[in-house]
Amino acid sequence: MELFISVLALLGLIGLSNVMNRFIPFIPVPLIQIALGIVVALMPTGVHLPLQPELFFVLFIAPLLYNDGKRTPRQDLWNLRAPILLLALGLVFVTVALAGYAIHWLIPTIPLPAAFALAAILSPTDAVAVGAMAGRVHLPKSIHRLLEGEALMNDASGLVAFKFAIAATVTGVFSLAQATVSFIIIALGGLLAGAFMSFIFIRLGVWIRRLGMEDVTIHMLLQILTPFVIYLVSEEIGVSGILAVVAGGIIQAIERDRAESVQLKMQVVSASTWSVILFILNGLVFVILGVQVPDVVKKIFVNESFNNFEMLGYVIFISMLLILLRFLWIYLFWQGHEWLRANSSIRKSRIKDISILSLSGVRGAVTLAGAFSIPYVLQSGTPFPERDLIIFLAAGVILFSLIAASVLLPVLAKDEERSSVENTPQQSERRAQDIMLNAAIRAVKSEMNDENKAAALAVVSDLSKYNKQVTGQFTADNRKVMQKQEIAINLLATRAERKEIEAMRDENAIGPEAAFKCDYWLDRKEMMLSNRINTQFLASFHEIGRMLSQLFTSRFKKQDPPFQVENAELFRKVKLRTSEAAIQAIRAQMTDANRVVALSVISKYERIIAKLRVWNLDKTEDPFNQDKLELQMLAIQEQRNTVQQLYENGEITRDIAARLRRYINDVEATALKND
Repeated sequence: MELFISVLALLGLIGLSNVMNRFIPFIPVPLIQIALGIVVALMPTGVHLPLQPELFFVLFIAPLLYNDGKRTPRQDLWNLRAPILLLALGLVFVTVALAGYAIHWLIPTIPLPAAFALAAILSPTDAVAVGAMAGRVHLPKSIHRLLEGEALMNDASGLVAFKFAIAATVTGVFSLAQATVSFIIIALGGLLAGAFMSFIFIRLGVWIRRLGMEDVTIHMLLQILTPFVIYLVSEEIGVSGILAVVAGGIIQAIERDRAESVQLKMQVVSASTWSVILFILNGLVFVILGVQVPDVVKKIFVNESFNNFEMLGYVIFISMLLILLRFLWIYLFWQGHEWLRANSSIRKSRIKDISILSLSGVRGAVTLAGAFSIPYVLQSGTPFPERDLIIFLAAGVILFSLIAASVLLPVLAKDEERSSVENTPQQSERRAQDIMLNAAIRAVKSEMNDENKAAALAVVSDLSKYNKQVTGQFTADNRKVMQKQEIAINLLATRAERKEIEAMRDENAIGPEAAFKCDYWLDRKEMMLSNRINTQFLASFHEIGRMLSQLFTSRFKKQDPPFQVENAELFRKVKLRTSEAAIQAIRAQMTDANRVVALSVISKYERIIAKLRVWNLDKTEDPFNQDKLELQMLAIQEQRNTVQQLYENGEITRDIAARLRRYINDVEATALKND
């Protein structure tokens, strides 16, 4: 029961941290979560949750890295393969060697193998922490992808180096050749095992679907189990579980992109479920990290054999050493590979770019979990030398790297070009509205299916029109242009309907009387649209021609019964075919210039089709309004989320965010009132 209450308390802290970040957006959520974890651990009846490294890796790191592997663009990883490998492998081993000797020189009580172990566990950057920092700071795309790729790969290299350093400390035996061969086997074995097991899970899902089991809950459960099974099996057979889940995520992404008949409902449920899981796991990682800090610090600060200020100095020295090594490594690599700068989209000095990469190498819970996995005793039975101090130094470096990145990265990564453009609150608000509305449009499109297509297109059309108003594209001249476009598109659709009626008459799907009446309605519509004398003359000629055709056809063909509007089934069939023909004609002529108007007209036809498909003598209810309201609520929620994200990222001020929220509230009230 105590564990259950502790978990509930930690989950509550995650929610509280996001509420607090709403009022103090300049402090990253991870730091707030760490601080809350420290506070709750210091309370008299606070949470004390022992960190079990094996459980931590399988419960948190496995699903998080699996998701990172699944969502990170593979093309970007391949394009940046050289710098990623040099950072994930080369920098890790250089850090282990140089920082290990430096730590042993600085703190002689830590034996050289143990110093190598500390350097090894400090060498990998944390994918969760990197993602949290990158989500707040506007890092250039190339740097962001490079950091993601490095974080995916260097956990394995750092943990393998840590494992061999600990083994050397415990046993007193170390073989470089054996370590090299073991690393290759562990790394390649992990990649192959992860890819193979991911493929097996994919085939299992296909087999279940072929059995007719389309229930999304079964397939969603299979997705959730995948990273845990991959990690546990890989670790059991002696290969890298971390690289295995990364490879598994990449294979899942390849299969997702390759499959053409993926259920839309499955995509929606999967995205929603994983977003909740990742939100909870990301938050718990930093809260648990904060909960561990007081116990780690207490063991050092209450020990009279340690000078507290000297220990803090060690933390600062090691942290600065890691940043310096990272800076020099990237600088030397950049000097030898000028193509990296050519492929980069940033236009600032190279030193600034290298500084961003150096400070972005934040450490996280992986480092602390690895430190806690250090054994208590050596093979001889004596205590592991300076175990508490090593854990303290690891925790201190984690906090230092997070704080340094939070303070300095926003300054270094500040987008000067964007700041120069957004030099007024009005321009900043206009840009935020554009981002907000485009996010809402994407959200509505992702939910569109055959059943709600008409409502989705109507909502997208409304959002697109308002977006053009916001961005200043609805000037007086543009309105005239759009009015002309609307008339032209409606005329195009009407002519397509007329051709379809002629085709139905040729197929004897409708009789001449019915075709005559339908054409008459289309003539009236066409005249109202164009309002031109030549169209009226043309309509008259069309009517005379059809009358003559009727006279001649009546001599050889039996007269059809008079067309009645009450003939609902015939009207439904005719209007369904003509509406679909009109939509095809509009889509064939749709361009970027007339897209907004074209989608608006298409949405009207889609609504007609939706009504006619459910319309019969016994059923007259129209699901359009309900579908439209649901999609409007979805768009409104997406706009709220986007405004909050922009505010947290520092792209808009509190006043702008408040005005945008008031606008969203007004839109929501209007939508609910009109329902």
